[in-house]
Amino acid sequence: MKKFLVPVVLTFILVLSACGSKEASTDTASSPASSPASSTATSTATASTFTYQSEDGPVQVPTNPQRVVVLTRFLTGNVMALGVPLVGADEMSKANPNPSFQEKLKNVEAVSDESLEKIIELKPDLIIGLSDIQNIDKFKKIAPTVTYTYGKVDYLTQQLEVGKLLNKQKEAQAWVDDFKARTKKVGDEIKAKIGANSTVSVIETFNKQLYVYGDNFGRGTEILYQAFGLPMPEKVKEATKKEGYFALSTEVLKDYFGDYVIFSKNAEEDNSFQNTAVYKDANAVKNQHVFEADAKAFYFNDPLSMEYQLTFFTKSFLGK
Repeated sequence: MKKFLVPVVLTFILVLSACGSKEASTDTASSPASSPASSTATSTATASTFTYQSEDGPVQVPTNPQRVVVLTRFLTGNVMALGVPLVGADEMSKANPNPSFQEKLKNVEAVSDESLEKIIELKPDLIIGLSDIQNIDKFKKIAPTVTYTYGKVDYLTQQLEVGKLLNKQKEAQAWVDDFKARTKKVGDEIKAKIGANSTVSVIETFNKQLYVYGDNFGRGTEILYQAFGLPMPEKVKEATKKEGYFALSTEVLKDYFGDYVIFSKNAEEDNSFQNTAVYKDANAVKNQHVFEADAKAFYFNDPLSMEYQLTFFTKSFLGK
């Protein structure tokens, strides 16, 4: 299940950020038990390639890829965080207002899984996508192609796996270790300031509908609930335990508000609920404990998005 815009299940396709199920496969290289060397130990290729053990079996990939095409918005930031050059990425990644995305993708072509001719012209040496992309057999004829099942592993394991694919295991592991240490420190500081029992909710509007999110649906939920260890209201926990999200009406919104609320806000959506008496009467609103984030930069759970979210939370909760 993709988590980018969970409400799309009601209008298009469920594509959700940021950010994955904790389930990990034990029979592919996606297993957290796999060592960084597992992708290279069986290499039988020349010095310029190695065998990567993908979900679908071994794939011969370049040791030092220089022209990568990423066909999914869910992995663009994972690749860029490791300093690997991209020549093609999806439109939503290019439109992401996160400064890191804007800077790194300004000269990168916009592509999709239907842009076969354009991708051929880009002459990629590696193509990365999700397991349900179209034309995968055709892409395999253009360049080595590796796909991942979205949500199969958590966001940290996903970065380690991309690190294996790009021959950047040490860099990926370094980021994971550093991010875990930094988020623990910030989380401890936040709990010391607001109280360890203060609850937090994450809400968003999409297609005229309000939603509240669980603990691994992008939008900073992985950081708030997993890394920081902040609690969510019991009603939110119960409502989101099955799907990871829950649709709300304005009338009951206050019942799902925590002591603090993160509003992943898209200015292009209908946010008129903020003008209602129900919203204005909520304690989080009256206490000025609602922090508004740019939804378009908050959807995902790749490293660049997570860094953006961590900065936002540090400033919002701690004033740093």
